[in-house]
Amino acid sequence: MERPMNGSHRWRFCRLGGFDQVRLETAEDIRHLGELDQKLWAALSCPVDGLEFDRRTLELLDVSGDRRVRVQEVLAAVDWVSTVLKDMNPLMAGASELPLAAIDESQPEGQRLLASARQLLALLGKQDAETVTIQDVTDTSTLLHNSRFNGDGIIAENAADDDETRQLINEVIACVGSDEDRSGLPGISQERVTAFVDALALYAGWGAQATSDPAILPFGEATLEAAAVYSRLKSKIDDYFTRCGLAAFDPMAAEPLNPAPTTYETLAVKDLTTAVAEVENFPLAHVDANRPLPLRQGVNPAWAATVASFADLVVTPLFGESAELSESQWRKVKETFAPFEAWQAAKAGAEVEGLGIDRVQAILKESGRSQLEELIRRDLELADQVEAISNVVRLVYYNRDLYQLLNNFVSFRDFYGNERKAIFQAGTLYIDGRACELCVRVASVDAHSPMANLSRTYLAYCDCKRRNSSEQMFIAAAFTEGDADNLMVGRNGVFYDSEGNDWDATIVKLIDHPISVRQAFWSPYKRIARMVGEQIEKFAVAKDKAVDANAGEGVAAAAKADAAPPAPFDVGKFAGIFAAIGLAIGAIGTAIASILGGFLSLPVWEMPLAIVGIMLAISGPSMLIAFLKLRQRNLGPILDANGWAVNTKASINIPFGSTLTKMAALPKGAERSLIDPFAEKKTPWKRWVFLAVLLVALGLAWNKGYLQKGVQLVKTQLSGQTAPAPAPAPEAAKPAPAAQ
Repeated sequence: MERPMNGSHRWRFCRLGGFDQVRLETAEDIRHLGELDQKLWAALSCPVDGLEFDRRTLELLDVSGDRRVRVQEVLAAVDWVSTVLKDMNPLMAGASELPLAAIDESQPEGQRLLASARQLLALLGKQDAETVTIQDVTDTSTLLHNSRFNGDGIIAENAADDDETRQLINEVIACVGSDEDRSGLPGISQERVTAFVDALALYAGWGAQATSDPAILPFGEATLEAAAVYSRLKSKIDDYFTRCGLAAFDPMAAEPLNPAPTTYETLAVKDLTTAVAEVENFPLAHVDANRPLPLRQGVNPAWAATVASFADLVVTPLFGESAELSESQWRKVKETFAPFEAWQAAKAGAEVEGLGIDRVQAILKESGRSQLEELIRRDLELADQVEAISNVVRLVYYNRDLYQLLNNFVSFRDFYGNERKAIFQAGTLYIDGRACELCVRVASVDAHSPMANLSRTYLAYCDCKRRNSSEQMFIAAAFTEGDADNLMVGRNGVFYDSEGNDWDATIVKLIDHPISVRQAFWSPYKRIARMVGEQIEKFAVAKDKAVDANAGEGVAAAAKADAAPPAPFDVGKFAGIFAAIGLAIGAIGTAIASILGGFLSLPVWEMPLAIVGIMLAISGPSMLIAFLKLRQRNLGPILDANGWAVNTKASINIPFGSTLTKMAALPKGAERSLIDPFAEKKTPWKRWVFLAVLLVALGLAWNKGYLQKGVQLVKTQLSGQTAPAPAPAPEAAKPAPAAQ
């Protein structure tokens, strides 16, 4: 929600990146930041991760805990700092130490902060210090984390004064879970203690039902063991008596209800010690009409031991020593265990069952709960003190980093300025004789590239790895100067992060957009040259394959040919070939002659204009398209793809783009030798002049008909014929006599 604007503060703006950016240059600018129209902010949110900025500061700003810093959270931090500081100069300087004199003692919050800061310095042995540094608050945080009590209302094992209490804390964690203490250790809160004690009471009450109702434990202390055996055999015994009932219903059913002989034949070839599962699927005993269940003899070997335990624990106490169990006795057994099963189904406080009823009752009788609650109370007594110290930590971090964040959030001053890099610039990529300074970290290339493509910027995604390390990251590097001729997937470079660490960088993906107008000027010629080269290469490859394919056939045909005299020389064919060659050369020469003739007919001052016009006709369209696209280059989509909410069109125009990508250049005053012993030999210019003159001459000869007459003469001489005599000119008609 936007704050109301009273317009009391006079803002100053500057034009950078194609949009108006507010200038935060005074303490009053920062104090009145809440009055600035939110629509004039450069960004509305930014991620906590992936920035060249202290993550601790961003986490302190992220009050909501959603890993994003938003406008309202920034304003809340600014308002709080403006309230507790009377001197904003340290904040404007981005100092890593906060003078105590800068804290405003006239405000209650300032008084508490100042007292906490002095207490903190005293704990660190710096009673006489007049500043609190980043290192001081970092050490304090470590001290708090390692202390028994840290004011978060959660006690860990190290908070106990004796072994019994320590054991009780671990039992609470094991039964009802834990909370993370400020130190990072597992601990328990008041809510955990209450849940644990409630579970103890419920479990103890549930257990008391068994002692008050004898039917629940019919076998006394052995009931649990007997119930376990009964529970395992219940379904198998029901299955056995059901099969016997079917056999009594129809005697013919007895045979198929027992395992078939083929089943035993299959088992006979196996190791029966490993085929236990197959035997367990058999009935407990041989099925027959109305047959009791044998307990000692004739029992399925896989179940014999369990049935014997069942006989000892259940059948004998109920019916005395017996070798078999009838169906009516089995129904009696199920009735006997029914109250126990109902009691088990109503179990309460199962969380603490693992402690055992004796331990549960012992904890309830002792004062364990009061001991735990006393430790929690002692921990909470430090809450105000710890909160005050936390505010000191917050203030010191804000004092150092908040102003820098404002210049990368409210405006993009750091990005368009020359003082330092923006917080989203991860470092510099060196590749292909260039240094690319607009490099951003990306979590996923595939997720980042679709949105970043809308920036109209040439981007190279690189996989960066540290040598002798498992560290890895991906970056997107913007190329804003030079050309893309030598940029391709797989090329390697070196990336230097903001801390100066070097990474091996390999291009894994390219987003193609115009880099410069100069590149667009030469691109048509490069495309034509590339097309001609590809066609020549294809032609050469095809001819090479044809020669290889026909070589063998030619040699074989020559070996089989008769020693016949060679065919007579075809004069007409030769002349036709010569004429075709002459026609081609003449056509080329005519074209060149026409062009040169037209060009040479121009006045001298128009010749350069004609050359420029031809070049513009070829390169003009691509240059125009490139110029229009370069004007559309925008930083916003690159950052939006990383989780930012950019609130404006941050342009990367041609002049600014030239500062983001620096080309290789010789140092000023360096000496340079232009003699290259390995340079390719250049063709003398005289040869090119001779060829041009020859083509022009051939074109003129063809145009005048001289070349055709020469071809006819050669053809006549080669055929052994004389040229026909020219026909005599017809006599001129005599004039008609004059009329008389």
